[in-house]
Amino acid sequence: MFTKINRLVVLLVILTGSTSMLIAEHVILIHGLARTASSMGRIESRLLEESYNVVNIDYPSREFEIPQLARYVRQKIEENTQDSKRIHIVTHSMGGIIVRQIQNTEPIHNLGRVVMLSPPNQGSEIVDKLSHLSLFKKINGPAGTQLGTNKNSFVRGLGPVNFDLGIITGCRTVNPILSLMIPGKDDGKVSTNSAQVAGMRDYLVVPSSHTFIMQNSHAIEEVIYFLEHSRFRK
Repeated sequence: MFTKINRLVVLLVILTGSTSMLIAEHVILIHGLARTASSMGRIESRLLEESYNVVNIDYPSREFEIPQLARYVRQKIEENTQDSKRIHIVTHSMGGIIVRQIQNTEPIHNLGRVVMLSPPNQGSEIVDKLSHLSLFKKINGPAGTQLGTNKNSFVRGLGPVNFDLGIITGCRTVNPILSLMIPGKDDGKVSTNSAQVAGMRDYLVVPSSHTFIMQNSHAIEEVIYFLEHSRFRK
């Protein structure tokens, strides 16, 4: 949604015919492991309704380890935001880990606000228990095995975040068998505790599963609210 300042800028552009006064902001969407950009389609549509410039990135999540995926996504962001003054990001699942890796290695210097949906910030016990299986590796690729919870896992080594971050995670599951592997409340893939990370600004749990949180109306409206206010409405 345009702020009052942005509406004033647009009015001045209309009156003066100058486009140099436009302040471009982009929202980047980054899907999760073994998903595609289409999985973020509902959020994309809602953000477009609010007049955001949206870039919904597709990347080969099952083909490489997280560092390589982060470089790929970082390049895609750069290619699509050449005119952007500020870049916001909304992620699902492993997409949040990719953002953390980017900011640790090749930071986006004009990064604005970030919202992560069901991120495995402290890893997932499902990876601990199933990553040795060939079927798990076939489905999730090399990045999937990096999402464990032990202290030497890739995600546990990323450290605190130093950007404006809101996290939304779920507390319902569509797979009770997987949930039995996870201690405490969970969304079927990640526990509510494991979604959190040191340095986050705000945190919210909604009645949704990991698989469908990107389509949850409450979560989507909270994403938009955080992008506007740097906090959740709740």
